[in-house]
Amino acid sequence: MQQSFLPEIDRERTQAAVEAALYKYRESKFLTFDDREATTTAAWSDSPKGFTGVTSDQTSNIAIHNVDGKAARRDYCERIERIVRRLPRMEKFLIEERYMTNEHDYITHEKVYSFCFKPPISAGTYKKIRWKAFYKLALDLNLIVEKEPEPRNEEK
Repeated sequence: MQQSFLPEIDRERTQAAVEAALYKYRESKFLTFDDREATTTAAWSDSPKGFTGVTSDQTSNIAIHNVDGKAARRDYCERIERIVRRLPRMEKFLIEERYMTNEHDYITHEKVYSFCFKPPISAGTYKKIRWKAFYKLALDLNLIVEKEPEPRNEEK
């Protein structure tokens, strides 16, 4: 048995992590971001103003949330798109057609490998291309999940 210094990758958990990242991409890209607004109704309290010891500037907190939230979503989408653009042609096509569209819920793997690829490819070839793409995405996004080492049975 040959020993390797490289850790073994847990394919299922790595694939789940990449799919979660792509779900977050679609959520950030296609769902609207609602801006927060300041309340105009005065709050009434029995306790004195400085009782909690915390000062709050509602307007600045809302402005920071609105600006930073949009910027974070935009930066995340740009990062995913930049990584996908660097993939080889077939891997890039597969990820864009299957995972980076707002029609994701209505597109199946079978539809992609049977009708989107020209010429159509087999299910096995599709799985190989998808795993290669997921592996590269996981490396770039630092989402690789290593297999847990199996406990050794040491006999005496």
